[in-house]
Amino acid sequence: MLRFLKGVCVAALFAGPAVAEPLGLGQTVSEDEIAVWDIDVRPDGVGLPAGSGTVEQGDKIFAAKCAVCHGVFGEGAGRWPVLAGGQDSLTDSRPVKTIGSYWPYLSTVYDYVNRAMPFGEAQSLEADEVYAITAYLLYLNDEVDDDFELSSENFVQTRLPNEDAFKPDDRPETEMAVFTGEPCMENCKDSVEITMRAAVLDVTPEETAAKAAEMVETGVTAPETPQEAVATPETGDPALIEEGEKVFKKCKACHQVGEGAKNRVGPILTGIVDGKAGAIDGFKYSKALQAASESGLVWTETELSAFLTKPKDYMKGTKMSFAGLRKEAEVAAVIAYLKSTTP
Repeated sequence: MLRFLKGVCVAALFAGPAVAEPLGLGQTVSEDEIAVWDIDVRPDGVGLPAGSGTVEQGDKIFAAKCAVCHGVFGEGAGRWPVLAGGQDSLTDSRPVKTIGSYWPYLSTVYDYVNRAMPFGEAQSLEADEVYAITAYLLYLNDEVDDDFELSSENFVQTRLPNEDAFKPDDRPETEMAVFTGEPCMENCKDSVEITMRAAVLDVTPEETAAKAAEMVETGVTAPETPQEAVATPETGDPALIEEGEKVFKKCKACHQVGEGAKNRVGPILTGIVDGKAGAIDGFKYSKALQAASESGLVWTETELSAFLTKPKDYMKGTKMSFAGLRKEAEVAAVIAYLKSTTP
């Protein structure tokens, strides 16, 4: 893209009057001023600053500065972009494009975080913080383990899974001739045919809000949004189950239970109590949980209680960065609630 734009800019400069007759405006840009703007990072590592950051460090920074928009696990809050998952979704009508499913180069991740994030505080992160967040995003997408450290030394060796699906930008050779040719101004085609339409138009929260305001103003009623599945308690202590349903609100950002539940950032939890670990079809579990499943782990109340209390201590390598439930009463209540969802 940059090479293409540079070509367009150079062509425009030489086509205009600036070369033939300088306007005498502005001032010569100093090397220091150029350095402030020259922060791009390329796939071959050119532009990378020295530094490093671990997944663990990135987890903490992400929770403090990124999760408010992108969710604790990169699932996206509201309509903000999803940063994790989406593998094998590129052929879907609405693919989920993340660094694990779509992006070709890790340098783009580093560059974007460094250049534009956090939202409203762009370029406020230190180099080590950017390395750490980039490492954490790799972890959220199952590309590295939780003890991984990303640095300027190993950066170019870290590749994204969809890199080979991209090809070099050939627009200077294939499109520049078309763009710079004599434009057709009349009788250019016998007929105009619409061959494609955008599948999604309201991709940002601002546009969604504007669309909602327009609908209110015009009196148009929005289509009803399917309600999240709610489990119906069937057995056990009703008061404990009711308390557990309240505690489960801490989990609902990532998990669903009950009839019609779907996998989100975390798997469906319907019937998880006394169920085999890693058994939900269609969900991509962490390597740690896959190994536990293969070893025959069953989520008994004892095992589930230990996991919910301190997930990372219980299972090294789990993707669940939730710190855990601090109170035994909360653990017991949420297990009672989950148990009540068993069909």
